[in-house]
Amino acid sequence: MPRTRPLAIDLFAGLGGWTEGLLAEGYDVIGFDIEQHVYGDHRYPAQLVVQDVLTLHGSQFRSADLIVASPPCQEYSYMAMPWQKAKAKAAEIRADVTGRMLADLNRLFDACFRIQREACAAAGRHIPLIVENVRGAQPWVGRARWNFGSFYLWGDVPALMPIAFRAAKVRGFRFDGSGGSFQTASVEATGFKSTGLNWSDPMKRGQDFTRLAGRRAIAVAEGRKGAGAGAEWFDQNHCQVSSKSPARKFASAMIAKIPLPLSRHIAATYRPSEG
Repeated sequence: MPRTRPLAIDLFAGLGGWTEGLLAEGYDVIGFDIEQHVYGDHRYPAQLVVQDVLTLHGSQFRSADLIVASPPCQEYSYMAMPWQKAKAKAAEIRADVTGRMLADLNRLFDACFRIQREACAAAGRHIPLIVENVRGAQPWVGRARWNFGSFYLWGDVPALMPIAFRAAKVRGFRFDGSGGSFQTASVEATGFKSTGLNWSDPMKRGQDFTRLAGRRAIAVAEGRKGAGAGAEWFDQNHCQVSSKSPARKFASAMIAKIPLPLSRHIAATYRPSEG
């Protein structure tokens, strides 16, 4: 029986920010992630396959109409920070004449485009791909084609994109799910993520990421995910080592979640015309 709804593939799906917009625009969606994110009532809203994206072959997506992806950004964000260790790591990668360190850094980002090439070859047609990441990825993967606030986009980015505006403070967020979602409220119509620290104020340096984001949750145009993590988030390698804390995982997943205006715009742009 022929499929009547367009099909989208969501790579590194997380809590499904891309998928929410795709579903709203009438797509069937299959998400892929290395783990299932479930935090109270917050979970991926469509069919999810728990699988390492690096093990996927794009030929299995020959029937897709659109591929979206948000590969993890922590390493890019870390090297964009003004700390000595972060700068040293970036310098080490730049100095590696073999290119192995850069290839390892970009392995998840590059996998998205490999999967697209394989899918297009299997389908015999072009399947558009949108990859989202942070501003700090640009020195390593090339300049983004557009940004929606602090969400930077590569791939088949439409020429016409919605404009993001600065958000106001959002009150009442609780990481246990009992309050409002600061991610939804602060970036749904704005495109900006959680608060950044005032680096000129030594009293605010090193504050715990979860406590800071939960208490203040102000969206600003930092240009990198994890803005508001503080030095502790990076210097103690919380950004690179998977935390066992559900609260911290939830915070990270919410910060990374694509805002609905952006996901709906991309979904509507590439939705196949009827007939």
